[in-house]
Amino acid sequence: MPSLVVIGAQWGDEGKGKLVDYLTSNADCVARFQGGNNAGHTLVVDGVTTKLSLVPSGILHAGTTCCLGAGVVVDPHVFLKEVEQLRSAGVQVDADRLLVDRDAHLILDYHRILDAAREESRGGKKIGTTGRGIGPCYADRASRTGVRCADLADPESLREHLQETIEQNNNYLKHVLHSERSISFDEVWNTIDVAREHVLPFVANVSLFLHEALQVEKKVVFEGAQGTLLDQMHGTVPYVTSSNTIAGAATTGCGIGPSHLDYVLGVAKAYTTRVGEGPYPTELEDDIGAYLGKKGHEFGVVTGRSRRCGWFDAVAMRRAVRLNGIQSVAITKLDVLSGLEKVQVCIGYTLDGEDIDDVPALASDVARVEPRYLEFEGWDEDITAATKWHHLPPQARYYLSTLAEIIGCPITIVSVGPDRKQTIFSRHATFVRNFYEEADTSSAS
Repeated sequence: MPSLVVIGAQWGDEGKGKLVDYLTSNADCVARFQGGNNAGHTLVVDGVTTKLSLVPSGILHAGTTCCLGAGVVVDPHVFLKEVEQLRSAGVQVDADRLLVDRDAHLILDYHRILDAAREESRGGKKIGTTGRGIGPCYADRASRTGVRCADLADPESLREHLQETIEQNNNYLKHVLHSERSISFDEVWNTIDVAREHVLPFVANVSLFLHEALQVEKKVVFEGAQGTLLDQMHGTVPYVTSSNTIAGAATTGCGIGPSHLDYVLGVAKAYTTRVGEGPYPTELEDDIGAYLGKKGHEFGVVTGRSRRCGWFDAVAMRRAVRLNGIQSVAITKLDVLSGLEKVQVCIGYTLDGEDIDDVPALASDVARVEPRYLEFEGWDEDITAATKWHHLPPQARYYLSTLAEIIGCPITIVSVGPDRKQTIFSRHATFVRNFYEEADTSSAS
């Protein structure tokens, strides 16, 4: 049985949660491999909305085991809140269905305090973090001073480690960041108590679990968070997240070999959005941008912040295809473009009078590029009820086929609404359609 990596191909918020939920209906496992509760996803099933930021999307399928890999950073309070939310909704959540890798790091109170203090110290040069403590937690992991889930089993050693760590961080807050904030050991230890009670029962060897599942050919979905253009190394540095968001991170984040990855599905909106700071070449600060934001309900699941909206950026998308080895693309929110007289796609950049075909390395240069656009005829039809490819208006089908040519990658799935059922396969969707064996193949063109 195959394994499938579902990756965000833009700046996050592409609709990966819906796609993972849809594709895992017949999967054995879904494993998230990076990020933390700074990346949310919204699932709509039969009109019922579920918002999650940490627990994998596949949790709504009773036969699917969900895993948080070692590459994920786990906030114990958020983990407990989401488990309770799901249980209140009648979803079975126990240690047989939800596993947290023993090597995953914990987000503790001082990580959030450091996150806020560092943003304050930047003044007008803020990166625009969510303030959830993600960056400081990953920094601790890199410096080998963090707290792993496995450490919860040895509270005596953990207490000594935290006392030293908190003393060092309080000195850093006071003397380096000149912050009035401080860290309370008692508050941090209360969080450790929460983690020992509510997270430790879910802790397992996820790497071994996934290896054994793949050895017996179980179907596994690897779920990415955020998007390619926010990758710590390959994104628009410094306006990026603190983890690797590209497909290759599935191997390190879950502790499995690259030979286990069979297929990479990229997810992209029919336009683009971005939350927070950072350069954004195709941003629309006009009535069309406002139209996309309002119709697309473009507000962050985690932060509630309005998303910046703009035209589809094929230059950035070609970069995402290359960095991830994307084999096909799922386009979401095509329905949001309905009602626009004209639709544009950025096909290239001009920088200092020269045409360039890749995203520049410097954020300052990305902010200065002039996008070159290709214009399409829009369509007025409401496409949210479309169930087959040929139900889409000719202009929409032409838009999709041209996008595929421009980015050099086939489009195999189109989403025309938030509900699980509002999903259409193309005739090129052989792998993803077979992965989702119970899909209605009559929806293809």
